[in-house]
Amino acid sequence: MFTLGDSHIDTGNALVMAAPVMPVWIDKPPYGETFFGHPSGRFSDGRVIIDFIAEELGLPFLPAFLASSPNVSHGVNLAVGGATAIEVSFFETNGLVPFKLLNNSLDVQLGWFEQIKPSACDGASEEGQGYNDRDCLGRALFFVGELGVNDYNFIWMAGKTEDEVKTYVPKVVDTISMAVERLINQGAVYIVVPGNPPTGCSPAILTFRLSPNRADYDHISCLRAVNAVARYHNLLLRAAVGGLRGRYPHARIVFADFYDPIIRILENPGHFGFAGDTLKACCGAGGGAYNWGPSAFCGTPGVAACGDPAAYVSWEGVHYTEAANRYVADGWLRGPYADPPILSAVGRS
Repeated sequence: MFTLGDSHIDTGNALVMAAPVMPVWIDKPPYGETFFGHPSGRFSDGRVIIDFIAEELGLPFLPAFLASSPNVSHGVNLAVGGATAIEVSFFETNGLVPFKLLNNSLDVQLGWFEQIKPSACDGASEEGQGYNDRDCLGRALFFVGELGVNDYNFIWMAGKTEDEVKTYVPKVVDTISMAVERLINQGAVYIVVPGNPPTGCSPAILTFRLSPNRADYDHISCLRAVNAVARYHNLLLRAAVGGLRGRYPHARIVFADFYDPIIRILENPGHFGFAGDTLKACCGAGGGAYNWGPSAFCGTPGVAACGDPAAYVSWEGVHYTEAANRYVADGWLRGPYADPPILSAVGRS
């Protein structure tokens, strides 16, 4: 399994990449407390979505590409927290960010994959599989995403309106689609392409974009405009996946819905075993409706986690708890949140 994306599935790359140049908190408790018992480089209290996918497929947890000497014979995780789909120079040269970004975009991750590919397939061959690079990649499962959340967050933070942010969506989707095509041309057959989650329900975004206008919020008190961009992204991405299926009928391309499972939980939390206060972060010090503040992040001194992370959807205001990740992963593996379900696509159902 080879995974490209951002912090929703990163298992340690951001920690290695960011620690030398900026403050990081994910290497400190209470990160990782639920499953690992210690910080693991993941942006969660425990496992992330691809950990549950790996477990279901009988694979070990994927090592982070930037970890020292990772064993890549079963695959590798190339996703990086903060990663964009579009190359970082686009945001810098167009004045969309007031700071220099880490160079961790989708194109960079693809380059890392092409760098590691020979040793990954050699490792599989050494285990007695005995097939070439194209055979090796044809038997692997790829994730391309989730991507786009950071692209849109940077554009929102640049003060753009909903309509202005939407003008960037085709470029983001085309970038993801071209990455999938690049992998197929190298021999990939099984590819999962996740859409965007409802970031307008994120405690951090809700705090940043707090509005006195009730009309800015939907029936579950999420931000309409931010979620409208996520839905538009998902609409175009699903169409792009359809186009790729038409051009590459031998490939098994899964569209994984990251939006609806989170919305279903937020609409009826008790039904799924979550507490009622679903827009509040488990780990935070902001108090108020969202328990998130821009000056006291989870992992910094004095910031504590809630007593039961499994009752919360949001771990620290941006990313999901292990419990939410488990629900999403199960919906991707078996349905109904994937087209087709992953286990069906890979012939395991």
